Amino acid sequence: MRVAILAHEKFPDRAKTALGVLRYADYEAAAVLDRESAGRVNDFVPDVQDAPIVDGMADLEADAVDALLIGISPIGGGFDESWRDDVRTALEYGCDVVSGLHYFLAEDEEFASLAAENDCELRDVRKPPEDLTVAEGVAGEVDAEVVLTVGTDCSTGKMTTTMELARAAEEAGHDAAVIPTGQTGIMIEGWGNPIDRVVSDFTAGAVEEMIVEKGDDHDYLFVEGQGCIVHPAYSAVTCGILHGSMPDKLVLCHNAGQEAIHGYESFALPDRQTYVDLYESLAAPVSGGEIVAGALNTSDLETDADAREAVDEYATEIDAPATDVIRFGADDVLEAIVE
Repeated sequence: MRVAILAHEKFPDRAKTALGVLRYADYEAAAVLDRESAGRVNDFVPDVQDAPIVDGMADLEADAVDALLIGISPIGGGFDESWRDDVRTALEYGCDVVSGLHYFLAEDEEFASLAAENDCELRDVRKPPEDLTVAEGVAGEVDAEVVLTVGTDCSTGKMTTTMELARAAEEAGHDAAVIPTGQTGIMIEGWGNPIDRVVSDFTAGAVEEMIVEKGDDHDYLFVEGQGCIVHPAYSAVTCGILHGSMPDKLVLCHNAGQEAIHGYESFALPDRQTYVDLYESLAAPVSGGEIVAGALNTSDLETDADAREAVDEYATEIDAPATDVIRFGADDVLEAIVE
């Protein structure tokens, strides 16, 4: 399927869904839409699928794209009205539209009418199934080893680390699967439960359901983490995933140099050992999962030498092996998981 990916004014640094799709999904990228950037994707990010960056859908031929993906999500997951022309044009072209927003495009009267008129699908991947229920506390009974990525904040590379670990495990001969819990993972894997949209009582159950569905068919399940346990807005979803998945092992993700919660800068990040203690203490009564490794995003550091130094410092802070899974690969972290 040929897709255009909307990332206006955010590509690449604040367009994690767009980057995740470009890096891991099986789609053919026809273009990225960003009215403030120009050139090609690989001019900004060299290690993902390349595509031209254009101002909008109107710059593309109607038959060049099968679907438009919304590749960004602002805080709160709202729809930016400046995107309306692109969605409208996509539907007029006969393209499906896939969105990970909390704003459901299928409930927008204009979009729903255009989709019906042009035989298109509006797919809101953040709309949870209706048959979810509370957890039964049985995720720990599956045969697979369950590995959960957790973070010091949102957007610390949990999805990327999950995908890289699952692929590294497969390459090493292990039978591994990803448990998608957010819009990016769902777009990549083609299934999953959008945990941050689930009724709070059902959050753990929505994760447990996926663990039970896949847990006896694989050796390792890599669960896509969300949010952060100290986040002033999103800690609830983090706790729900932690308890619902009942993980055997945790991988702590962090952005090199970050010292405050993004978007909530009055809240400083605790020291890294505090995160280890918090996550392990919270997991202890349910699964006893421990942080066995760390993943550090060093994309803001220019040289590999600086990145290596930051990774080594991070490993010391959390008293566990660490790596940047994109810059240096996932092997060191995977070794700590499978030993």
